[in-house]
Amino acid sequence: MKTIEMFGGNEESGQEKDIPPVSGATPLAERMRPTNFDNFVGQKHLLGPGKPLRKLIESDKFGSLLLWGPPGSGKTTIASIAAKVSGKKFFTLSAVESGVKELKEVVKEARFMKDSGKNSVLFIDEIHRYNKTQQDALLPHVEKGLFTFIGATTENPSFGVIPALRSRCSVIELKPLREEDIRTVIANALSDRENGLGDSNIKLADDVVEQIALLSGGDARIALGIVEASAHLAEEDVIDSKTVEAVSQKAFLLYDRAGQGHYDHASAFQKSLRGSDPDASVYWLARMLEAGEDPRFIARRLIVTAAEDVGNADPTALILAVSAAEAVEKIGLPEGRIPLTQAVIYVALAPKSNSAVTAIDSAIETIRQSGSNPQVPPHLRDSSYKWHTGEKDKTGYTYPHGEPDNFVRQQYLPEELKNASFFNSSGHGREATLSERLREIKERNRGKS
Repeated sequence: MKTIEMFGGNEESGQEKDIPPVSGATPLAERMRPTNFDNFVGQKHLLGPGKPLRKLIESDKFGSLLLWGPPGSGKTTIASIAAKVSGKKFFTLSAVESGVKELKEVVKEARFMKDSGKNSVLFIDEIHRYNKTQQDALLPHVEKGLFTFIGATTENPSFGVIPALRSRCSVIELKPLREEDIRTVIANALSDRENGLGDSNIKLADDVVEQIALLSGGDARIALGIVEASAHLAEEDVIDSKTVEAVSQKAFLLYDRAGQGHYDHASAFQKSLRGSDPDASVYWLARMLEAGEDPRFIARRLIVTAAEDVGNADPTALILAVSAAEAVEKIGLPEGRIPLTQAVIYVALAPKSNSAVTAIDSAIETIRQSGSNPQVPPHLRDSSYKWHTGEKDKTGYTYPHGEPDNFVRQQYLPEELKNASFFNSSGHGREATLSERLREIKERNRGKS
């Protein structure tokens, strides 16, 4: 039997609810859950042949883990396979439905097994939903090795897991599935006669498979939920685009997260920000969010734009962009769309300057052309003498803070590059103040050999 991808259970999608099964039967996504690493599609950076995490698990040398990743990326499956291949008893709790009482019951049973010479794995889904008291109750048992703890979280562990517990675990970051991975998930489900829909003769055109892959947002469970529900509505065993749209209740966007569409949308987003158009910027933001784009990717693009295209014309833009990125990490979607939009509007309307990127690129180009031949000037080299008194040290360096206005005429570039200029102010926004300061400094240094 050929099964598919790793995907978790009882996790928030962040954007939409999981598609429920249309009957009381076990959902297709659960039936198709992989039972060993050879059946995985995706997460090759962690679980491909020869990768460290896979080797540790298969050799039963893994310790406690925090699996951090989006819904449907494999957290529950990794935990269950880890327990299976190591021959350990698998206990599972959901932080949404359990507390200290349920934890104590597991601890009691795990201790009995330990006394009998048997080891166990405790998997807690959505561990970030445990409060500090609940996580503190878990900590001593993890520390003493009563069981191997595996926690799953869709939130950044730095925010959702207490430091003491986090320090006793290896944090493993999982990635959303790529479109090609979701295609494989769907293909395997349609061909599997034992656990999938292989006996139903259901057919999907390539464009419909692509549609489902895009709508799933990298979540295998959502993709299989759409397939399962659509199969019950399909006429003449053919799932078409309209059926998928009806089931998903979400408009289909022509957006390829793994291909050119991904970069085209990101490009349109950044160019709208650079062009100071807040309406277009928010529109492309909405397009990417609706298509299931990773909000962290959008936040990174926003940070880059705030530094590259706004820069010191308004330094607050970068601060706000970084804050929005942190907010997205902490609260996720859909709420994360609000601080993202706030920062997008600010960056779009901020005065623009690309002096930071032109300065560093110019410096890098100079270095590539001249190599490392220009040596550090003697007066800038490290000295064992104390130089903070304001007097010149043995190399000739003068400490600026020893001067009345904290400035001393002194050359800081190598002699070969003493006339080089990398920073060119745009004169826009707050950078106008920097321009005046630069003019003053150059004026004071003028005539120095």
